[in-house]
Amino acid sequence: MSIAWFQCLAGASGDMMLGALVDAGVPIEQIQLAVDAIGVEPTLLVTEQVTRHGLAATKVEVKAPRTTVIRTWGNVRGLLESADLPEPVRARALDVFARLARAEARVHRTSPEQVHFHEVGALDAIADVIGSCAGLEALGITEAVATAVALGYGMTRSEHGLIPVPAPAVLALLAEVDAPTYAGEVPYEMCTPTGAALLAATVGQWGGMPPMRITAVGAGAGSRDLDEVPNLLRLVVGEPAELEGSAAAPAPVPAGLGEVGTDRAMLIETNVDDLDPRLWSPVLTRLLEAGASDAWITPIMMKKGRPAHTLSVLVGPDAADQVRTVIFKETSTIGLRESAVDKRALVRRTRTVVIGGEEIRIKIAMLDGVVVNAQPEYEDVALAAARLDRPVKAVLAAAAAAAHEAGFTP
Repeated sequence: MSIAWFQCLAGASGDMMLGALVDAGVPIEQIQLAVDAIGVEPTLLVTEQVTRHGLAATKVEVKAPRTTVIRTWGNVRGLLESADLPEPVRARALDVFARLARAEARVHRTSPEQVHFHEVGALDAIADVIGSCAGLEALGITEAVATAVALGYGMTRSEHGLIPVPAPAVLALLAEVDAPTYAGEVPYEMCTPTGAALLAATVGQWGGMPPMRITAVGAGAGSRDLDEVPNLLRLVVGEPAELEGSAAAPAPVPAGLGEVGTDRAMLIETNVDDLDPRLWSPVLTRLLEAGASDAWITPIMMKKGRPAHTLSVLVGPDAADQVRTVIFKETSTIGLRESAVDKRALVRRTRTVVIGGEEIRIKIAMLDGVVVNAQPEYEDVALAAARLDRPVKAVLAAAAAAAHEAGFTP
């Protein structure tokens, strides 16, 4: 059993994932065989050793003929189902493209079957997905963790024209798995839809590097050599390990909670008594955008009877600096309290029900492989209610009933 940790300080893309896997020791020939199994036009994987901020990395370029074919989800599914691939590779690739189809359908307000893949249906994107799935299988990855994902900002060009960064499909893909994200300092597209879909289909927990005995390390390079950050997706592979007697180690997991994820986080707090209360809502929004996993306000009374608020922010080490910056810029505080905390979270999965033709995600929490909680996503419920011109409470009840009928509930 191997565990993988992805460090996404420069986002993620399909070619960066491929480069990280090859750099970690997967033979490029083995990945090429999986790509060849698709049976479309000849597609060649070419590797190059590069540096990013002085760090050695592998860059993989997919050389494929240009094509005017625009594939649907059904077309891609047919290619994958008929290809001579190991079943785990096929299953993960189907999951990746199913997620892409759902995300594009959400963005364009259509159904997944009607989605026309443009960039992600091209031969290079198909090779990125198939190759990455084959590489993960070659390393025996059974569990994956990733840091908060840098998305970038600005504008980029697609088949539909100019679109804002982060791309709408990227937001939809990472929102579906509750991935922590932040813009970062780079005015480019840092996370592509293909990269986001691969992470969403692979990563089960989000946070810092878990306890492991390291067996391989890889770095996959992006195309640009950026000034702001090394343009790398880092991959650390190892065997799960338990840390005993270390102050830096999370507390032991209680017996019977074998599927409770434990992660180290920071609790950042400050008391504020001179901020217009109307500003707290946008402050919380900015903190979550910066990578905080949670943020909340508690009314308090300070000395001399002054009413005030305590701002509390839970954040992983990778996004702590961005969170501090938001607090100092957006509030009137001049100081912070910080402490290390252990987070425990149930394994989460996302499933979908359809109410009146509208897709609603169901967030499922599991303990020892058994569902213990299942709740419809409120944002999906509210959007569906608006489109269907029905009361939100009615759509919420219908979604909960559909989840129960589908066997998603305890």
